[in-house]
Amino acid sequence: MDFDKLIKSLHPLERKVFPLVTNNSKLSYIIKESNLKEVEVTRALQWLENKKLIKTEKDFTEITELDENGKSYLNKELPEKQFLKALNKPLNLKEIKEKARLSNDEFNVSFGILKKLNLIKIGKEINITDEGKDFLKDNSTEELLKKLPKNINELSLKEKNIIDELKKRKNFIKLNLLKDRKISLTEIGEKLKQHKLEHDLIENVTSDLLRNKSWKNKEFRHYDIKINVPNINPNKRHFVNQAINYVRKIWLELGFKEMQGNIIQTSFWNFDALYSAQDHPSRDMQDTFFIKDPKLGNLPKIYNNVRKAHENGIENSLGYNYKWNPQEAMKNILRTQNTVLSARTIANLNLNELPCKFFSVGKVFRNETVDWSHLFEFYQTEGIVVDENVNFKHLLGYLKLFFSKMGFDKIKFRPSYFPFTEPSVEVIVYHPIKKIWIELGGAGIFRAEVVKPLLGKNIPVLAWGLGLERIIVDYYDIKDLRDIYGNDLKKLREIKLWIK
Repeated sequence: MDFDKLIKSLHPLERKVFPLVTNNSKLSYIIKESNLKEVEVTRALQWLENKKLIKTEKDFTEITELDENGKSYLNKELPEKQFLKALNKPLNLKEIKEKARLSNDEFNVSFGILKKLNLIKIGKEINITDEGKDFLKDNSTEELLKKLPKNINELSLKEKNIIDELKKRKNFIKLNLLKDRKISLTEIGEKLKQHKLEHDLIENVTSDLLRNKSWKNKEFRHYDIKINVPNINPNKRHFVNQAINYVRKIWLELGFKEMQGNIIQTSFWNFDALYSAQDHPSRDMQDTFFIKDPKLGNLPKIYNNVRKAHENGIENSLGYNYKWNPQEAMKNILRTQNTVLSARTIANLNLNELPCKFFSVGKVFRNETVDWSHLFEFYQTEGIVVDENVNFKHLLGYLKLFFSKMGFDKIKFRPSYFPFTEPSVEVIVYHPIKKIWIELGGAGIFRAEVVKPLLGKNIPVLAWGLGLERIIVDYYDIKDLRDIYGNDLKKLREIKLWIK
């Protein structure tokens, strides 16, 4: 061991603290003797331990102290003794209470203790027993109270029993756990004790030092670049926002334009324009949050096109064969899907703007029961491709490309049904912990009943809606969707950055 090199690596705090360390030294002792702050001593001890010069272990001491009520009896007798002293002759309970001048609480506590210890005899009147007379002569409890505070390990068995009884009384005794540290020297530390620690070393490089060249012919303190240092947690975006920005970047790089809109929409845009029947279960209170005020919104000029699609169908379809109700379509809701933005975007397109591609990333709301795989408020990313020359293979290609950029190598598509697409698929991945396949979203080609009333012409529109939280949980090693928004500060500081 090169002790000269080791000594030259010691920080000034280590030089002050190390000479005070002996086997079984206490942290509190070193703080007192060194005149350093606790944080300075603690830091120095950590550095010394990293250099394998000392070993530290936690040391807990339980201190017994008087609480608020206990302190009040330091200068007066305990209530049970006041009770007994009142019994110079047999008395009833009312007479004892008045003579002893006890409060209701003191009287009740005293009566219970004396009865339990057989210090009184209960009949028509209360009498003191021989044991009670002996109890009056015993001052061990009062003497113990005057000794407190005291380390509980330093109490005798009798004193511990007294403390156990006093702890049953309200605010009489309290136990404080004092945390300290025991420090002992290692074999290397013992050897270092035999060397002088004084060295004229330069600790910091300053402008004066460089300007005056006073560093010449002097030594710098050696720095240990391997030593443990505190983690630094720089400011950063919430990890969900990092993922959202990454998703937005993917779509923008693929040539998509972003769609944006309000979270409050009419049922017309959220359901009717997407060819969801007005009696569809998803529209009732079990799945949808309805707005109380304002309850109703306005219908756009194209509502009659949508009404005809519902009542009579489009291009040889039969429709739903019911009377479409405009009042139902006007109800305001919290959007249940970002596809509402796709419908509004298509309705504002001109045919000469085609082909075109759009995406969105935004919150949606479902009246769901919250569990490990469901939230009632979550993010969806939507996309549409409006182009006469696209087909179902193009749809699967877009989805595979997106999920590969999100870190999924293996995904599956399974046939599904949605009121507004045909054909329709669900995107699923296997959850390695839960051992089940998890749905990440739905996709398909918009039906004629959606496209023609909005655009005026039935052309292929590829569409998808994907749940963002379910996509990102594997990357962040989150097993329960509810943990995403728990906002545990420790987890938020330590969670890795979104880097793909």
